[in-house]
Amino acid sequence: MITNIFAKQLTHSAPLAAREGLGMSLIYFLLALPLLCSCNKDKTPSSQRPELTAEMAFEAVNNYCHQAYDWSPAADNPSLMSVTMGEETDSTYLVVFRSYTGALVHFHVSKASGTTRMVESVPTLNVESEAGTLNIYDYLVQEK
Repeated sequence: MITNIFAKQLTHSAPLAAREGLGMSLIYFLLALPLLCSCNKDKTPSSQRPELTAEMAFEAVNNYCHQAYDWSPAADNPSLMSVTMGEETDSTYLVVFRSYTGALVHFHVSKASGTTRMVESVPTLNVESEAGTLNIYDYLVQEK
C-alpha cells in the first residue's frame, strides 16, 4: 500500500518536473536569444565599407583597447601600456596591445572582412590562448 502511494506521487510529480525543466530551458533560451542574434551583427553594410587600411586597423584596435582595458596604471608612466603595429601579411594586419602587466594581446585583422582574431599571451610564462573575435568596423570612428 505504501509503495502505491509513492508510485502515485512520482507519476503525478513527474510531468510537473518535466514541465519545470522545459520551462527553465525555454527561459534560458529566450534570455540567450538576443546574444545569439547580436553576434557578428555588422553596423555597416559590407557594400558601404571603405577598404581596410593599416591605419584604420590600428585606429580601430586602439579604440577597442581604450574601451576594453583600464589605462589608469599608465597615467604616471605611459610606456607601461601601448598599442603598436606588427607585421603585415597578404591577408592580415597585426596590431599588438601591451598591458601594464606585460601581457600581450595580438589582434589579427583580416583585410578582406575586418574580422579580428585576438590571441592573448604572457611571454614570461610562455602562455598563449585564444581570446575571441570582433568586427573591427564596429570600432572605427565614423566621420560626420
